[in-house]
Amino acid sequence: EVQLQASGGGSVQAGGSLRLSCAVSGFTFRSAYALGWFRQAPGKEREVVSCISFSDLSMAYADSVKGRFTISVDNANNAVYLQMNSLTLEDTAVYYCAARRTYYSCSQDMDYWGKGTQVTVSS
Repeated sequence: EVQLQASGGGSVQAGGSLRLSCAVSGFTFRSAYALGWFRQAPGKEREVVSCISFSDLSMAYADSVKGRFTISVDNANNAVYLQMNSLTLEDTAVYYCAARRTYYSCSQDMDYWGKGTQVTVSS
């Protein structure tokens, strides 16, 4: 069974940092096409925050987080991370990690989803 377990969320003041982790089991990255981080704020649709494509190991970021967030992958440990710096109130959301094994991009149609981890940014 493929499982993705996100962790590292919590409460932080604006301007602070958090590092989210996603442990993947039952699935090896050699079979992955793309890994991504998504988030969903109350009353809003789920959006892609960052994505790493295994076609060329390129990283993509939403305009709202570009320059502040960094996605990385630890292939040996089947883990993907999201380093979040300079957090703002608008970053408050439930964050999800997801994997895809059919396309080299991230979308709402990811094949596997992990349970979200809450990130709350306060002023």
